[in-house]
Amino acid sequence: MLTKKKKLSKKEIKQDKLVELYYKSYNYVTENRQRLMMYGGGLVVLIVLVIFYVNHRAQQNKAAGIQLAQVMNLYDNGAYLEAIEGQAGTDVLGLKKIVEQYGSTENGETAKIYLANSYNYLGKTDDALKYYEDYSGGIDMYKAAALAGAAGCYAAKNNYEKAAELYKKAAHVSKNDVLNADYLLHSGINYLSAGKTKDAKEMFDQIKKDYTSSSVNREVGKYLAQVQE
Repeated sequence: MLTKKKKLSKKEIKQDKLVELYYKSYNYVTENRQRLMMYGGGLVVLIVLVIFYVNHRAQQNKAAGIQLAQVMNLYDNGAYLEAIEGQAGTDVLGLKKIVEQYGSTENGETAKIYLANSYNYLGKTDDALKYYEDYSGGIDMYKAAALAGAAGCYAAKNNYEKAAELYKKAAHVSKNDVLNADYLLHSGINYLSAGKTKDAKEMFDQIKKDYTSSSVNREVGKYLAQVQE
């Protein structure tokens, strides 16, 4: 009798990948043991393992980047379902497969943002939220985008206070993000919807103070009028 296949957690999946990489490294060292020992033994073995790991990660990231570039034409043209699933009869994997195969690389992490956006555009809020919250890449612009994307999902679920907090957090990821004023505005609007007038005013005041040349600054006045004491 077949038993139901256990669904692996994110942690377990990462562990499996590390185990696989370990055995690949171990096999390489075993096959080349004599040559390696001639050049310093354990220290060289350690260096080889590090080089193997770094090269492997670089190759995986490059492959993810190539796949992501191929699917972006579909995404940019609004073919979100095809962008998610891939294009039949072609070698375009689709964002879902890219994330599954390369999700631990930087380009794979970037693919999560576009996958989440695609689900969002299709009205699949829960799927979008899953990938926004799963993002763990190192690029500030995408960190903020993931937080703001998740915020939009919570707003769609009428969890306005959570949405406001995430928009606020997105606005403080990097001082150089051109969308910071927009994030603060959405934070304030959601605080208003949550009945948090004082917090909303704080967001609007920050826009007036720190983003004087932003188009959002001209828009924020009508919201400030709603929170004046």
